Amino acid sequence: QVQLVESGGGSVQAGGSLRLSCLVSGYTWNGNCMAWFRQAPGKEREGLAYIYPGGDYTAYADSVKGRFTISQDSAKNTVYLQMDSLKPEDTAMYSCAAAQFCTLQTDQHYEYWGQGTQVTVSS
Repeated sequence: QVQLVESGGGSVQAGGSLRLSCLVSGYTWNGNCMAWFRQAPGKEREGLAYIYPGGDYTAYADSVKGRFTISQDSAKNTVYLQMDSLKPEDTAMYSCAAAQFCTLQTDQHYEYWGQGTQVTVSS
C-alpha cells in the first residue's frame, strides 16, 4: 500500500522558513518522480516543484523559484521542500504527490497523494 505522509507545516511570520517533509512508503522510486503542490482556499491547486530519482533533475514554478528548494533522501524515503523568505501569499495546504512523469502544469496524472500539511504565513 502506497502512503505519502507530509509533515513540517505550521505558522510562521513573513520572511521566515519552514521545511516540509514527505515520507514515502510502499512506492518504487526508480524511474518515478515526486512533486509538491499547494492549494489555497478558493484557488486551484498549484504545482511548485518536482524532483527525479537521484536529484539529477528538478524544476520549480516561477512563484517559488529562488525561495523554495526540493530535495530527497532516498535512504530515508523522504522528499523535502525547504521554504525560505516566506510570504503571506504562500499560505496554503501543501501536498506531495508521486507520478511516473512529473509536470507542474497539471495534477491530473499524479497517482498518489499525501493528506497535506497546512502552512500559514502572517505579515
